[in-house]
Amino acid sequence: MSSTLYGAPVDLTHAITADSIAIGFIKNESGDFSFQAPGNLISEIEKLFAIDLVDELSFFSPTGKNAEIFEIPVSAQNAQTDRLYLTSLGDASTPALRIAATAIARKVRGKKVSVYSACAIKSHDIREHAISLTLGAYLWSLKSGKPADVPIFYVATDKKETVDAAITISKAIARARNMAHTPSNIKTPAWMATQAKEFAKGNDLKVRVLAGKELKDFGGLRAVGNSSPNPGPRFIGVSYSPRSKKASHGALPHVVLVGKGITFDTGGINLKRPYDLMIPMKSDMAGAAAILATLTALEELQPHVRVTALMMCAENAISGTAQRPSDVISHYGGTTVEVIDTDAEGRLVLADGLAYADLHLDPDYLVDIATLTGSATIGLGRQYAAMYTRDEKLAQQLSQAGEKSGDRVWHMPLIDDYKVALVSDIADFNHNAKKGAFSAGSVTAALFLEHFAGNRRWVHLDIAGTGRSEVDAGENPKGGTGFGVRLLTEWIMNLS
Repeated sequence: MSSTLYGAPVDLTHAITADSIAIGFIKNESGDFSFQAPGNLISEIEKLFAIDLVDELSFFSPTGKNAEIFEIPVSAQNAQTDRLYLTSLGDASTPALRIAATAIARKVRGKKVSVYSACAIKSHDIREHAISLTLGAYLWSLKSGKPADVPIFYVATDKKETVDAAITISKAIARARNMAHTPSNIKTPAWMATQAKEFAKGNDLKVRVLAGKELKDFGGLRAVGNSSPNPGPRFIGVSYSPRSKKASHGALPHVVLVGKGITFDTGGINLKRPYDLMIPMKSDMAGAAAILATLTALEELQPHVRVTALMMCAENAISGTAQRPSDVISHYGGTTVEVIDTDAEGRLVLADGLAYADLHLDPDYLVDIATLTGSATIGLGRQYAAMYTRDEKLAQQLSQAGEKSGDRVWHMPLIDDYKVALVSDIADFNHNAKKGAFSAGSVTAALFLEHFAGNRRWVHLDIAGTGRSEVDAGENPKGGTGFGVRLLTEWIMNLS
């Protein structure tokens, strides 16, 4: 459940129709505080409510630390507004404005109130601040009874297209989060296919689903997914093409996104231990959710790019048909792989998707995204996703898109010395490189996947740390974060 977001003109008349007004303050080099808002809103608010904002702020002894927030009750004739939120903007950078937005959002999350936020001035800052308002207010629940109320946010700007873009991206992130939070007794691979079809209704997205005998060549997807008592694995292809006819179809760059869609991961026969590591595994399909949600945003934003999303969906369960350590599987395209650890299943389904894209879709860019390895989280924590590519220019583009959008990535090395760990005595590769004992699980996983991408301009995004949050704080709820939607949308829009 997300909040409702609108743009509103920069004037007091519109501001005071909201239940509350959020305005930002900054600490100057002199140590004094001043307020930041577009237009003449500060002076008009002070006049209407007969207050001195700096004097009111000084009562709280603010430090200026980003996201400090102070609540002031106000009243005036003909004004619906009954409180002001004075919010510290830290250094007033874009990241600081995102953090300030989440502080405002968490004040009103689950409440039926409206907030007019006048903290951002620059167009990009307005967009990012608006998106973060919705992220901070996000809730998801299957509790019975009356659902939680939803706040309404009005963002002060006269640039309609800026808020329209924020609304589109916010909706897409909420979709990705909703899918990640859905329990796995509901969320089967077949359910994921249904979601794709639902999102494609009423627009020009095209959906293709393969199941059963149609997956006979997808050895990795079948090896992982055929152990489930639920409806079996699904290959879900979703494609976007712009409606504009300004350029010929063949002239458009083609981006293929491959997403890991493990709807629940027990670890298979190599059962996850201790058991509490299994509890968050309903979000192990966050990569597939991110690429599907990204296409719903692109359908509204209409970049001049072709994009195909391949959602590789399966449930890694335990049964008499589960794959075993020492099994050898044949991936799409014929590469054989010795399975060492059934809990390293994500790379098996991604390998099929990458090989299919390379052989059939002729991508100009090939990107896979997955909650893949604990090693990525150990190395980078939960603020950066691990990015692997040999294409320095492409890495720079994605790094810049990450910094601009808030979904940050860190360029990691593909260390060829570690390839020896992927050698198998009986197959083309073993799939998890434990024999090498390099303690570089995220790197060796990327080296494994690189083989299946052929000679394409390829990027691997390991979002194990960023794709889910262990706490409910800041932009993120506890659980699925929707990471990747902002990053991929920003990058693809820049390709347009």
